[in-house]
Amino acid sequence: MNIDFDKLVSGNTADSIISPRVIFHALPNKVPAFDYLRDVQAEVLEQWFNRRTTQDLVIKMNIGSGKTLVGLLILKSCINEKHSPALYVAADPNLVKQVIKEASDLGIKTTEDPRDISYLKGESICVINIYKLINGKSVFGVGNEGIKIDIISIIVDDAHACLSNTEEQFTLKIDASKTEYDELLGLFSESLKQQSETGFLEIKSQDPKRNMLVPFWSWIDNQEDVVRILYDIKEDSQIQFVLPLIKENLALCRCVFGGGKIEISPRCLPINSIPSFAKATRRIYMTATLSDDSILVTNFNATPDSLKRPITPKNANDIGDRMILIPQEINTDITNEEIKTFIKESAKQYNVIVIVPSAYKANFWSDIAAATLTSDNLYQGISDLKKGHVGVVVLINKYDGIDLPDDACRILVIDGIPDVRRKIDKIEQVMLEDSEFMVIKEIQRIEQGMGRGVRATNDHCVVFLMGNTLVKRLYSPSAQSRFSAATKAQLDLSQKVAEQLQGKPINEFEKIISYPLNKNSDWLKISRGALADIKYDEEGYIDNIALLQREAFDAAQVSNYEKSIQLIQEAVNSISDNKMIGFLKQQLAEYYHFLNPVNAQEILKSALKYNPRVLRPMEGIKYTKLAIRSMNQANQCSDSISKFSSNPNELIVNINAIIENLKFKPDTSRSFEKSLHDIAELIGFRGQRPDLEIGKGPDNFWAVGRNMSFIISCKNGATSDKICKRYCDQLSGHMNWFRERYSGEDKGIPIIIHPSHKIDEIASPCDQMRVIDTNTLKPLRESLLAFFKSIVTEGAFGKVDHIQKLLLKLYLTPNDFINKFTVDYIK
Repeated sequence: MNIDFDKLVSGNTADSIISPRVIFHALPNKVPAFDYLRDVQAEVLEQWFNRRTTQDLVIKMNIGSGKTLVGLLILKSCINEKHSPALYVAADPNLVKQVIKEASDLGIKTTEDPRDISYLKGESICVINIYKLINGKSVFGVGNEGIKIDIISIIVDDAHACLSNTEEQFTLKIDASKTEYDELLGLFSESLKQQSETGFLEIKSQDPKRNMLVPFWSWIDNQEDVVRILYDIKEDSQIQFVLPLIKENLALCRCVFGGGKIEISPRCLPINSIPSFAKATRRIYMTATLSDDSILVTNFNATPDSLKRPITPKNANDIGDRMILIPQEINTDITNEEIKTFIKESAKQYNVIVIVPSAYKANFWSDIAAATLTSDNLYQGISDLKKGHVGVVVLINKYDGIDLPDDACRILVIDGIPDVRRKIDKIEQVMLEDSEFMVIKEIQRIEQGMGRGVRATNDHCVVFLMGNTLVKRLYSPSAQSRFSAATKAQLDLSQKVAEQLQGKPINEFEKIISYPLNKNSDWLKISRGALADIKYDEEGYIDNIALLQREAFDAAQVSNYEKSIQLIQEAVNSISDNKMIGFLKQQLAEYYHFLNPVNAQEILKSALKYNPRVLRPMEGIKYTKLAIRSMNQANQCSDSISKFSSNPNELIVNINAIIENLKFKPDTSRSFEKSLHDIAELIGFRGQRPDLEIGKGPDNFWAVGRNMSFIISCKNGATSDKICKRYCDQLSGHMNWFRERYSGEDKGIPIIIHPSHKIDEIASPCDQMRVIDTNTLKPLRESLLAFFKSIVTEGAFGKVDHIQKLLLKLYLTPNDFINKFTVDYIK
């Protein structure tokens, strides 16, 4: 006789219980690996269950602590409580497969098709990637067409990685190959010229290193033509998946030209374009322990009060073991080449992952890399790493969304500051350079990258942070305080290790890294002890400025510009960072333009007083002349470096970062110009960046004293073997700019920075033009480094006479600089 199991059901099954902890124990078909819940998982599930009726909740758990299992149990609970359909969203297709595999191991039913009747009836969890949910043709419904497929409960896993992908989904891109590109460029040509004549010429020539923001007044006032142009290509493959998401908010978008492309994107994401997501009654964001969750508000429009009370385990010590070393801080003489050689030797035994911000950076590692992974071969490469020993594997600009557990990654290298992808982010990066806002964003990306190497509590990894620009960033005020509590604890312990290595060559690191790599018992005792008392922050950090920006955007969506103005003014009044004040005042002017265009221009003028890199008002900017006669170089040099006297090592770290940017490399002109400007100030000259600051004039202008100035045009990104006619013409224009503003007694020396000192036969160089080329930039870099090292080693801070001798010795006085580090051009 067979048992009729239906007659035995009492209601307490995995399909009827609503407590996720109890559901776990009731699941009948779990694989043996899921014998029990970890404490951290049980704690999080209990907290969520008690607060489950709140629409927006954020769950923070350390990497490797089992977030996927938590998410699946939460959605199973929602289904059992009749809060379905239930959707699980991952950052990319590969992670979807991982979630489905884990659900299968648990015995939880899933589907990848949101049209599947089992999802719609609440019998299975639908698992998809973020691209399938958020796009202009989403099966869930877009904009005014309303909800096509319901979402009642939703998990957004690895939320910060999903957000990065979501920003791309809301960014409309048009290539120069389209006729509409030319139409839009023609529409905005005059306003772009007004911002920068040189910049407009570079946009027209599709210079990859130049990006320009269309002034908001020109963008808003030309909306009728913009809509007409975009409507004509609404079915284009590049347009149809984005335009429906932003079309109702086009006037609130920013438009950027650069590198033969146009990018159009909103300031905050109008996530209500996906109405099923906006109306979901349970939205749970799962993330690692990053300190700033403001982007969940600005991009997902999550409720800030709920996010300020994150759901976390009781303790934050559920993280793998990491030793974090910064070689160029331990010894400022250690070079990138020496680190690479060390990594090459280490990779004979271990898998080493190197994360770089760009393909150019990847080239540095190409001679020792077993593989370089991009989006095309990423998942095959990760699969290979998980199978066994590969060696050095380079990841290009991939700081999140991948798992590299155990032997897949034993040594992780973060080489350089993470790069931004969208053009609007590049614009804002220039406007807010070195501001607290940019520091937070960069530190968050660095921490995301560092998390790739430990994926469970018993995992272990050595992390190297390298590259002089990255090391300089870590010296920024409050930079390290922006890491999560667990990472800060590991950094503090690693700092104590670094103190024992101070000044040692890199080969001394081999013994040190063997302690975590070989799981030395003494190291593990101390490492675990450092984390023992670490707690999660009780209150999540939501930046008030981000919150006000989101509220202002929402008000503008319904044409309540008065409220938008009030909110941004409140943001301006709440901060003291001048760069951010100017940046926000530009936003204030933008909202004012809808009501009073004249007032908008006055506000923009005031913004420039705080941040000279914001948009220029319609009538332009009055140029402020530099005093180029009464200057004492040694005195000014002494004043400039005095701030480093209490920590001389910081001076060398800063100089190394500056010199690292002085190189011939495509798409790096802005960092090159910034470093040139910093050098001018540090060696006792006075510097300006007229093209950036007022939209006219040279890239760099140095007042060097004795009635002498350097008028500098930076073409360090050029790849040709000759200086072309256009570059020569630009420098001639810069000289005219100089003569119009300075008296005939003041001598201006035109300098072009280009890999070659040969000029094109049809070019007409201006009189006395000098060139810093490949052969002269190298000795200039060496001389600058030698100068500042001598300041430190010889204790020359405040010793003006000694500084003067060093300036002379190393050819850094005006005439010696020209004679030593520049050459004549030849045809």
